[in-house]
Amino acid sequence: MRWPRPIAVTLAGWLFIAAGSIGLIYHAGELLPPSGPTAGAFGVALIRVLAILSGVFLLRGARWARWLALAWLAYHVALSALHSPLELAVHAAFLALVAWALLAPAASAYFAARQPLPAGPTPPGG
Repeated sequence: MRWPRPIAVTLAGWLFIAAGSIGLIYHAGELLPPSGPTAGAFGVALIRVLAILSGVFLLRGARWARWLALAWLAYHVALSALHSPLELAVHAAFLALVAWALLAPAASAYFAARQPLPAGPTPPGG
C-alpha cells in the first residue's frame, strides 16, 4: 500500500532542497578563489550538498533522510550558538518545528510504509 506523503514532509523536503541549493550557489565563489579552493570552502559545500540530499530523499520516503535533516539543523543550532541569542532562538525553534513535522505519527507511518519489506524465507516451489 502506498502511504500518501504528508504535506509537512513535502514542505520540509523542498525547504531543504532550496536551502542547500541557495547556499551552494551563494558560496560557489569560495570554491574558485584566485589562490584555489580551501578546505573550509569544501566543508561549506559539503554541508549544502547534505541539505539537498536530505531533501531529495525525504521526498522519496527514505527513513534515514529525516535523521540527516534533523542532524543538519542541529548542526546549525550549534553554529548559531556562536552568534546572537536571537539567531540561536530562531534556529532552535525551526529545529523543533521540523522535528515535530518529521517525527509526527503521520510522517512516521509514511516513512515506515516506504521501507522495503524484510526478505523472508523463499516459499516452496518459488
